Amino acid sequence: MSREVAKAVKSVSNAIPVHKKYTVQSTGIWERIRRLLALDPNRSTGVPLNPQYRNPPPGALPPQSYDDPVTIPAGDIADNPYWKRDVRRNYPKLSVVNQADVVGLLTVGSKSAPKDDVLQIGEAGQKQLVAVKQEGEERGLAALFEKDKRNVQGVLGPDGLPPLPCNLNPSSKYQLGSGQGYPEKYSCRTFV
Repeated sequence: MSREVAKAVKSVSNAIPVHKKYTVQSTGIWERIRRLLALDPNRSTGVPLNPQYRNPPPGALPPQSYDDPVTIPAGDIADNPYWKRDVRRNYPKLSVVNQADVVGLLTVGSKSAPKDDVLQIGEAGQKQLVAVKQEGEERGLAALFEKDKRNVQGVLGPDGLPPLPCNLNPSSKYQLGSGQGYPEKYSCRTFV
């Protein structure tokens, strides 16, 4: 029994406190200064030792097994320059249409809405497009208006006005809801 007590006393005297076991501590004069100035001298620094709490250790994983699918398109340096992904400077770009383009659109239509009765098919159509563009560059819109006024009437609205841009639609974007919401005495409105 005395041996067991002696072993227990010896193990208790050799035991390392938990605050020193797994954390990096200062040594020498700096440890004395830290213990003198600290509120609780037995408190650890909180910085773990490298051999503990490194699971998996730094060299355990083969580098080929790591794959980061989130950064694959953004990390491609070859075909991802900064100016393409810089959204802070993504200013609206001007769209310029000259008279030759307008003459071509009024004469043969656009790709989405071609005038099938005017536009020819195949090589003849390509030659016709080149001729229309050259005529528009040389003579402009005035010559088209003098030659044929029916082309313009098909583009204009029923009252003779040009079509409105998409954001200037005269119909109201919002409608006030009357079935639910706040009564008239409040200054709030509910939109449907």
